[in-house]
Order: sequence, then structure tokens, then C-alpha cells
Amino acid sequence: MKKENKKMAQERRAAERKKQATMRLVRNTLIIALIVAFFVGMIVYGVIDSRKQKAAEAEDAQQQATDTSSQESTTQDSSDTTKETLLTDTSLEVKEGDTVNIDYSGSIDGYVFQGGTAEGQDLTIGSNTFIDDFEEQLEGHKVGETVEVNVTFPENYGRSYTDDNGETKSFNGAEAVFTVKINGIYGQAEE
Repeated sequence: MKKENKKMAQERRAAERKKQATMRLVRNTLIIALIVAFFVGMIVYGVIDSRKQKAAEAEDAQQQATDTSSQESTTQDSSDTTKETLLTDTSLEVKEGDTVNIDYSGSIDGYVFQGGTAEGQDLTIGSNTFIDDFEEQLEGHKVGETVEVNVTFPENYGRSYTDDNGETKSFNGAEAVFTVKINGIYGQAEE
């Protein structure tokens, strides 16, 4: 009997060791699977977040240009006691302090970037609403003219765009060309 008990005990210990080895294998496999799932999740989240951020930045750039000009236009309209109209006389010349109505399209290396195009945009010359040197280059030009405005974005502009090849590029320090049509100048209509 003693031999049989010894043999049963050995079989039980062997079964227990086999069970423990299986449990270790399952535990280690689960740990590795969780680590892999975590990293895959982080990568997917990063890609999605990056796309959302790019879309938001492009929308912010466009919205900023629109909001600033709209706010300026609204402020001026509400502070004037006399009604100004858009004058389209082609003999009128743009000067500092004038509020002009323009259409523009901006490009960098020939690529028209999102947020760099608008039609019917009101801009007060000298308000520094647009990028440096933009407004000054319109001075001296007449209503109806189309002007090429060359500007350089500040090094700390902090926004980016996606070019034709799908590459994300920074506006920081980029040289841009805006084709600007001067639609008219706001002023008092002569009777």
C-alpha cells in the first residue's frame, strides 16, 4: 500500500506542476496581450488625435481670419453714425485708414492652403488684422486692381497646413503669395 500511496502522491504532484505551468503560460500570454493592446491603442489614439488636431488647426486659421475681419467690420459699423457704402469707383486709391472689401487667395510654393482664401472680406488698412506687411502692400492701388501681396509668416506662427502631397508643413517662416482683388472702398457716397 505504501508504494501505491507514494505513486499517487507523485502523480498528484506531477499534475499540480503541470497545472501551475499551464497557469503561468496563460498569465504570461495575457500580460503580453494586454501590453500589445495598450500600445496599439495608444498608436491608434495618436493617429486619430493628430488628424483631429490638423483639422482643428486648419479650421482655426480660417476662422481666425474670418472672425477678426468680421469683428472689425462690426465694430466699425456700430461706431459710425453715418452710413458708409462700398464705393467701386476705379479711380479711388487705397490709403491707410480705409476699409476695403477684398477677395484673396494665398499660396505657399504654388499650393493654395486651407484658410488662405476668402471673398468679400472687409479689411481696415493699418489695423494690423492680417499678417505683417499684407495691408501696407495694398496702399496706393486702385479699386478693381488685382495685386500680388508677398508676405513671410512669423517664425512663431504656430500653425501648419497639409500640402498637395499630404505632407504636414509649418507656416512658421514660410513665404506666401496672396492674390488680392480690391472690390471697393467703404466711404460716403457723393450725391
